Amino acid sequence: MKAALVGADGALLHEARRATGRERGPDAVVESILAFAADLRAYGEEHYGESALAAGVAVPGIVDAEQGIAVYAANLGWRDVPMRRLLGERLGGVPVALGHDVRTGGLAEGRIGAGQGADRFLFIPLGTGIAGAIGIAGAIEEGAHGYAGEIGHIVIRPDGPECGCGQRGCLETLASASAVSRAWAVASGDPKADAADCAKAVESGDPKAVEVWQNAVDALAAGLVTALTLLDPRTLIIGGGLAEAGETLFTPLRAAVEERVTFQKLPHIVPAALGDTAGCLGAGLLAWDLLSTEVSA
Repeated sequence: MKAALVGADGALLHEARRATGRERGPDAVVESILAFAADLRAYGEEHYGESALAAGVAVPGIVDAEQGIAVYAANLGWRDVPMRRLLGERLGGVPVALGHDVRTGGLAEGRIGAGQGADRFLFIPLGTGIAGAIGIAGAIEEGAHGYAGEIGHIVIRPDGPECGCGQRGCLETLASASAVSRAWAVASGDPKADAADCAKAVESGDPKAVEVWQNAVDALAAGLVTALTLLDPRTLIIGGGLAEAGETLFTPLRAAVEERVTFQKLPHIVPAALGDTAGCLGAGLLAWDLLSTEVSA
């Protein structure tokens, strides 16, 4: 978990990190979030002399932002958590905005990051899983039921690995940082090896690493071409752990996407600008937007 105190101008005043503790179960994760938020609020009171005016929280999975409910998260095992109410109670009644982690990160990338100036963009972080944020005219499209952007669950290989969502061969089982870590651990014979190690091995010319990496890039390109066929974005922003490999990822990825398109227009494929602070900045923007809405109302 990453958290921050964010000023009205978007400045990061204080940052902190904690483990989710997900091995202790979904209820423990929720309690970890509530305790983290309360501690952050207390830190602000102690160091800045006043309490935070609002809170923004971004969570993975399916989110009902309007009702403030974390509906479903495959990686955390929770269903229908009334996150906004629980946080509001723990934080003494301050207004709370709830958002989807990737859409919230996309909001930040769109306003103050790599998507600035693009009227249509798609933000895709490659981390534990894969999701997407669809940016249209300065806002993030949530879809009719809050499910928009779940590109990680496009089926790329129907006979592929089983996914936590219940399907087989989803994009995130093949091209997420977790997927590359699993594949490289097997190929290298080192159970502790991860995606970053694979990227370094690719750069040194290891043929096994090149094969693992290219398989992930090919799967990712297939998913991206499906997405750009549907959405026609002007800019495609790639973030998350795999994007930290830089051109080791972007050079073959641009080539693989270009190879697959026929009539589609190629978007600009660029790395995310805000790194792993995007979610914190986006949650802060959600909170400030909430206050602006209240003032205007």
